[in-house]
Amino acid sequence: MARKRERGFPADPQPLPLPVVDNHTHLDVIAAVLPQDVPVPTVAEHLARAAAAGVDRVVQVGSDLPAIDWTDALLRGADAARVLGAVAIHPNEAVLHAGVREVGPDGLEPDPAAHHEVSLDNALARVAEVARANPRVRAIGETGMDLFRTGPRGEIAQREAFRAHVALAKELGLALQIHDRDAHAQVIDVLLADGAPERTVFHCYSGDEEMARLAASHGWYLSFAGPVTYPKNEHLRAALRAVPLGQVLVETDAPFLPPHPYRGQPNAPYVAAHTVRAMAGVLGRPLDEVCSAVSATSVQVYGSFDGPA
Repeated sequence: MARKRERGFPADPQPLPLPVVDNHTHLDVIAAVLPQDVPVPTVAEHLARAAAAGVDRVVQVGSDLPAIDWTDALLRGADAARVLGAVAIHPNEAVLHAGVREVGPDGLEPDPAAHHEVSLDNALARVAEVARANPRVRAIGETGMDLFRTGPRGEIAQREAFRAHVALAKELGLALQIHDRDAHAQVIDVLLADGAPERTVFHCYSGDEEMARLAASHGWYLSFAGPVTYPKNEHLRAALRAVPLGQVLVETDAPFLPPHPYRGQPNAPYVAAHTVRAMAGVLGRPLDEVCSAVSATSVQVYGSFDGPA
């Protein structure tokens, strides 16, 4: 279970002048990080609060087997009108499904759960099954590599899973959402060697300006989350300024990574309004222009939120 936050949700932002999309959120996990005295919002309440802030659409990401099933059910239910989905086996999940039990640079012992008894091949097959059957699944993700949490044997499993997800996204004509932690060179190597899907998104972009320019030159998209606002992360602000606005997305990665000054609090989709406002300031561009561009690019990447296809 994720670390408990010490405080409740961030303050509600001033509503945005034009609506935007939170293109990466984990609605299924938010309850797990709330302090015991904070009421747990329903999905409908999360979406209503977000819409009031100007975040009127979200992409729900299921990146382990229980979350994939949860996401699939959500997208078929009454709350799905403004929700699309992404499904994948997270790179750190891939390691456990592959039976690898090694300590990475983070120093943490592996903590497998019952669902990790499913083989990696069968877990990947479940991703494909849901992605094929649910027309509101519009992306394969989050997939990629995370060398902070695994060693050399886990890296092999992550690469295998990443390549399988890349191939599936291309087969189904879906976007790809990439998780990249301490693995910039390895992720780019796979994308260049295998051929990236037409719509490839670096979720919670963490690279520098040089990498951002490389990604932009290949037509890849950069999605910025709360860390772009952290005082020490000038490299992220430089990366944001380095790429065309038409290749920029915004996300919360809720319940993680809220923007400054709310770091350490639980995150939720409405908080993307704080981040996009900060991004406009970094770019020195009118807020309505940034909102309009982010919204249009989100539809370009994921398609319309209004219908099943």
